[in-house]
Amino acid sequence: MNKKIVFMGTPEFAVRSLEVLLQGGIDVAAVVTVPDKPAGRGQQLTESAVKKFAVEKGLKILQPEKLKDENFLTELNALNADLFVVVAFRMLPEAVWAMPALGTINLHGSLLPQYRGAAPINWAVINGDKETGATTFFIEKEIDTGKIIDRVTIPIDEKDTAGSVHDRLMEQGAQLLLKTVESIFNGTAHGIEQLNFMAGTLKPAPKIFKEDCFLNWAQSTETVYNKIRGLSPYPTAWTMLVKEDQQKTLKLFAALKHTDGANHAFELKSDGTTLFLGCSDGWLEVTELQLEGKKKMRTAEFLNGFHLAGWKIAK
Repeated sequence: MNKKIVFMGTPEFAVRSLEVLLQGGIDVAAVVTVPDKPAGRGQQLTESAVKKFAVEKGLKILQPEKLKDENFLTELNALNADLFVVVAFRMLPEAVWAMPALGTINLHGSLLPQYRGAAPINWAVINGDKETGATTFFIEKEIDTGKIIDRVTIPIDEKDTAGSVHDRLMEQGAQLLLKTVESIFNGTAHGIEQLNFMAGTLKPAPKIFKEDCFLNWAQSTETVYNKIRGLSPYPTAWTMLVKEDQQKTLKLFAALKHTDGANHAFELKSDGTTLFLGCSDGWLEVTELQLEGKKKMRTAEFLNGFHLAGWKIAK
């Protein structure tokens, strides 16, 4: 094709896209990712997943602290890339996304215009949606609002978690991205205004903070169940156990629904091997959890070492 791209991304989700583009014969002039950051108890510098992969493939790597830095913009421009491709990266200034002749495209983990924002996969599962997908679009000034190039749809099963949906979208999105880049290079891509895809009320996908992950046991089993799986494995739903002047954070990764129509909100019961937490219309049987200061474990293992007597769910 004699055309080349600059790829911009950070986490594992973006790695698969970069890998598929390379396998598809796309010329990657450079990879842009975040600077190495100190992490862990030793505060050792840690590379992004995209950087680790780019190093393995011998690709040129740029790690600007600021995307408006003049030296970075000069170096980026000197690459003479025809197209910039963005997957799970930072918000770009116009000086960057307007640079290449063919524009800048983004792969987003939802069926735009639904779930614009930082956490589209989590929110689709939290809201109990039956399907989601990935969208490629041209980046413009307003975030996630540019013209749509292509989309792919996947179903969401009742037992899916944000993690399982993430993994399927990572693969399906990568294939969609390759198809999109090829169509742009071939001159067959056509951007379509998002207004043409509007259907019903738009659902947002804002960044999720720790306080957003706190569970309200006065809600229905369905609502709480969807929130647990929509936040699993990360950033993880949590509740608080209290006993006299003690309190412990309990993260919940997986559960089973037992709806009986009766209000058991904030109740807690166990037979020594299973753990049930009450909702407004039934129970949730917790199957995988993590007590603060401990590793993630199955409920039976947790109950074998933690005595529930006297503990209650905090309201």
